[in-house]
Amino acid sequence: MRAGPLSGRAFRRFFLGRSLSLVGDAVVPAALALALLRATGSVSSLALVLGCAMVPKLLLLPVGGVVADRLNARTVAVATDLVRCGMQLLVGLQLLGDDPSIGLIAAAEVVGGAASAFATPALSPLVSATVGAEHRQRANSLLGTAGSVARLGGPALAGLLIWSVGPGWAFILDAGTFAASAALLLGVRIAHAPLPKRSFRADLMAGWAEVRSRDWYWTSLIAHGIWNLTAAVFMVLGPAIAVRSLGGEGSWVAVLQSGSIGVLVGALLAGRCRVRRPVAAGNLAAGLYALPLAALAASAPAPVVIGAYGVAMAGLGFLGPVWETTVQNTIPEHALARVMSYDWLMSLGAMPVGYLLAPLAAKAWGSTTTLTASALLVGGACVATLAVPGVRRFVVAAEERRTEPAPGACETEPADVRAT
Repeated sequence: MRAGPLSGRAFRRFFLGRSLSLVGDAVVPAALALALLRATGSVSSLALVLGCAMVPKLLLLPVGGVVADRLNARTVAVATDLVRCGMQLLVGLQLLGDDPSIGLIAAAEVVGGAASAFATPALSPLVSATVGAEHRQRANSLLGTAGSVARLGGPALAGLLIWSVGPGWAFILDAGTFAASAALLLGVRIAHAPLPKRSFRADLMAGWAEVRSRDWYWTSLIAHGIWNLTAAVFMVLGPAIAVRSLGGEGSWVAVLQSGSIGVLVGALLAGRCRVRRPVAAGNLAAGLYALPLAALAASAPAPVVIGAYGVAMAGLGFLGPVWETTVQNTIPEHALARVMSYDWLMSLGAMPVGYLLAPLAAKAWGSTTTLTASALLVGGACVATLAVPGVRRFVVAAEERRTEPAPGACETEPADVRAT
């Protein structure tokens, strides 16, 4: 049996640190919401703090991509882990006090969001640098699985901390996971070829040129952005419909839990399957999000909506590792962080648009029409990528798909195909 990605010391340390920080991050959202509501009783305070984390991340993602390509990705990851450790520790100490300062918490979230803009583009280069091409899909599957497990267990752990010792300790825990991640990464040594000395703008435009030159990449980004926009529509309109028509709050919790399990199943499946056409397969998997949108629009019973959402999120869980592996194996390493920064910018930037448009569209045309249009939009956009020449021609050679067999691994096409 061949060694997997965890047999390598560098990836093993990176994976452990990343898994720990994912657990900490999964605890924070519930703790933050309850802590601010306890302290202020105001939903606007929560919106302010969440916006303070998101806005600088969106604005600085392309900058973070340039920095991660210019510097060693490990150096960027360690530095940003330490910054986020300090900010979460500050928020935790504020929440442990009797009179937490919303202004100070918001400022800490601004700094943490900015650090995240530099950390996020560095993740793919770290995988690429610590894992050989033959192991990357399983490595990305492992990371996706760790994220899914964290999202499943995070709310329960958050509840335990909140009701036993207080929400501030959730942030102390998150700070500790960032410190542990930084310590683990300090022991990792990866090669780095510095970029030629040129202006920041030239580096930024060179990264964009890598995106623009690949029709399979930028058209898929558009489809993925539409996925995030319609996911926001589902998250805005879904809870009210569930409470009103699907049996109450418990049905919405079941929908969300089904999605978490679906992502986990999809990530595990991605670790065992070697697809011949990864871009096409990943985009079709993303298109499954049309199912829960259509189910809600059609007033389907709760079990149908719950099942449809689980299937849709399994598609997302499958897309993630397959897409990450494809990008890591195709984009030149010296431009990988910049290219991924545009990827994240498109994905993260689309969700606030969906949050803004969903209630406006529902008020103007009704929830049924809005959900139906969203289902057609995401399904159509993902399927339409198959009409793009680069998507159709992107084929992985059979021998490349067979470099890392796993017990029970699936093959989606016969083994005599060659890359074109």
